[in-house]
Amino acid sequence: MQNVNQDTVMSSLAGELLKEKRTARRWKNVRFIAWFLLIAYIAVNIFNYMNGSTKSSALFDGKYVSLIRLDGMIAPGRDFSSDTVVPVLKEAFSDKKAEGVIIDINSPGGTPVQAAIIHDAIMTFKKRYHKKVIIVGEDLLTSGAYYVAVAGDKIYVNPNTLTGSIGVIMKGFGFVDLIKKLGIERRVYIAGTDKDRLDPFLPQNPDDLKKIQDVIAEVHGNFTQAVLEGRKGKLQGDPQKLFSGDFWSGQTALKLGLVDGLGDLLGVMEKEFNTSHYQEYGESNPLLRLLGGQLNSALDSVSYLYA
Repeated sequence: MQNVNQDTVMSSLAGELLKEKRTARRWKNVRFIAWFLLIAYIAVNIFNYMNGSTKSSALFDGKYVSLIRLDGMIAPGRDFSSDTVVPVLKEAFSDKKAEGVIIDINSPGGTPVQAAIIHDAIMTFKKRYHKKVIIVGEDLLTSGAYYVAVAGDKIYVNPNTLTGSIGVIMKGFGFVDLIKKLGIERRVYIAGTDKDRLDPFLPQNPDDLKKIQDVIAEVHGNFTQAVLEGRKGKLQGDPQKLFSGDFWSGQTALKLGLVDGLGDLLGVMEKEFNTSHYQEYGESNPLLRLLGGQLNSALDSVSYLYA
C-alpha cells in the first residue's frame, strides 16, 4: 500500500513538473514573440527615419497632399519650435507632386517669437512654392497656435475645438513676505538701474508695471496685426471682443469669422483637395509624439511670456 502511495505521489510530482515546464516554455515563447515584435517595430521606424520616408496613406502616383502635424506647446527645444518645424515646412512645400499643404494643429500656444517665426515661414513658402495651405485645428487652436494658423488660406476646426485666445500673458510669483518670515536677506548687485526689474523678491512698483504693460501691448499688437492680415474681410464682431484674449468653441469661432468651416482632417482634405491621400512630413509616430508630449508637459508649469 505504501509503494502504491509513493508511486502516486511521484506520478503527481512528475505531472506537476511537466506542467510547470510547459508553462515556462509557453511564457518563454510569448516573451520571445513580444520582444521580436517590439524590435521589429522599432527597426521599421528607424529604417523609415533614416531613409527620410514619412507616413503616407498610400504609395502611388495619384493625387495627394503634403501633411504636417504640429502638437504641444510652442517653445524652443520642443517639437513645435521654429528649429524643428521650419525645415519640415520647407520639405513639405517643396514636394512638387503634392496638390497643396494641410497642417493639423493641436496646441494651446506658446512663445510669441516661435509662433511668429513659424507663421512667417508659412507665408514665405506659400509665395515661393505657390501652394494652397489649409489649417485643421483639433482639441486646441489657441493663442500662439492660432497665430500660426492665420498664415493658412483657410482654417477648419471641430465644433468643440477651443479657438482664439488672441492675447498675451506674462506670469510670475512674488516672494517678498515669504523671505521676511524666513528671515532671509536678499543680496543683489547690479550695473544698470533697471537690471533687477521684475525681481520676484522685491515689491512691485509702478514703473515695472508700466514697463510690463508696454511690452505686452506691443507683442499683442503684432499678434493682432497678423490676425487682421490673415483673416482680412472674414472677421465678424467687435474687435475689442475678438482681441480680448478670450476663447470660443469652434462653432462660435465660425460665427465670429475666426475660422472658415467645421470638419475633420480627412473630410477637409477631400473638400479642399479632392483626395484622401497624403504624404506626411515630420514626426509621424504617434507613440513617440505621446511620449514626447508627456515628457514636455512636466516643463510647462514654469512660463514667462506666452502668446
